[in-house]
Amino acid sequence: MSIQALPPARARLPIARTGAATIVDTPRRPVMPAAISSLSMAAAAVCVVLVALALRPGIVSTGPLLPSIIREFGLSHTQAALLTAIPTLLMGLLAVPVPWLSRRYGRDRVMFAALALLAVSTLGRAFADSVTLLFAATVGIGAGIAVAGVLIAGFVKASFPRQVAIFMSLYATSLAMGSTLSAVATGTLAAWTGGWRWASGVWAVPGLIALLAWLFVARGSPAPRAAGSSAPRYGMPFRNRTAWLIAIFFACNNFVFYACISWLAPMYVEAGWTAQHAGLLLATFTLAFMAANPVFGFLSRDEDRRLPLALGAATAVAGMLAIVLAPWVSPYLAVALLAFGTGGSFTLSMTLPLDNTRHPEETGAWNAFVLLVSYTVAAAGPLAVGQLRDTSGGFGSSLWLLVAVSAVMLAATPFLQPRHRKHTLAEAA
Repeated sequence: MSIQALPPARARLPIARTGAATIVDTPRRPVMPAAISSLSMAAAAVCVVLVALALRPGIVSTGPLLPSIIREFGLSHTQAALLTAIPTLLMGLLAVPVPWLSRRYGRDRVMFAALALLAVSTLGRAFADSVTLLFAATVGIGAGIAVAGVLIAGFVKASFPRQVAIFMSLYATSLAMGSTLSAVATGTLAAWTGGWRWASGVWAVPGLIALLAWLFVARGSPAPRAAGSSAPRYGMPFRNRTAWLIAIFFACNNFVFYACISWLAPMYVEAGWTAQHAGLLLATFTLAFMAANPVFGFLSRDEDRRLPLALGAATAVAGMLAIVLAPWVSPYLAVALLAFGTGGSFTLSMTLPLDNTRHPEETGAWNAFVLLVSYTVAAAGPLAVGQLRDTSGGFGSSLWLLVAVSAVMLAATPFLQPRHRKHTLAEAA
């Protein structure tokens, strides 16, 4: 018999159940596909950076502009907080259907649609002439950010499974860089142009650049597997204790982050600072947030990241307490301390779903669950601060709320050991 006539070898795999997935007898093949056929790691990293740079200016740029928007549209502080709360909420709610949309229409098509929606909505908000159009554009911005953010993690896990920590650290750093650029430039652009509209609309440009970058990714990526393939399907881990703890930690971190992004600059403007000066303080926050990402990525060499997570959370608590107890002694230092802690925690908490999963489908399910819970909770951050400001007439009670949320984040860190590490230790014992 010739070699060509031999039947293909098959690997008999025992039927196993993992969460919602059932794995049956399948042809032998690598667990991960030959991830990137013509797209190098360096090229993929550049594309991830360009996409990440576009995913925060639509939210962060509203901070320095918020006093002007409030005056023009006659908004209350609670209503103004929706300009940040709506995108944050959508980042949670839209995490659920994105995996289905990706399977149904293809990852790249969905990513194109999300980035196009983000760019168009950002530009449209600059020309909004009513409260309805202002918030409709904000919904579009949030939807674009939400969908693109979910797809990035699955792309990294499927394409570079051994470099997930590097890619997620790079992704988080680029998110913070986009935040920093928009925080630094928006107030100055508003002063140069004499209003908030051009300073807001200019941030559609990064979205267009990200769209072009993903065209490059789509050309270099392998074709997705057919919908009827034998790959296991995973449901979201609603019954998994570790998944809930990760979601709670991430929720607390994002609650503090988006509350500060929304109200840090307006709080100091209300105290007498100029918009440009307050914008520099916000830029200090985003810059320190960005600087923390590679530092904590370097410190966290092991999948058990509890020690660096605790360090980040404790730093955030210390910075938040400094702002509450001595807001005028050294505000730049206190804000930098808070941002460094939240930035390090953000980077590592984004890696936690990848640490606890083995398959891209499972990673997508865990990532969707964590985003759903955490961003839904985090959306309450800007709203809570705005509501407390309206009812109390000041920001004191709002700041103490952020101290409490930071303390909850710190309290969760001892329980964030990866689930497979727990099983290994139990078997060894």
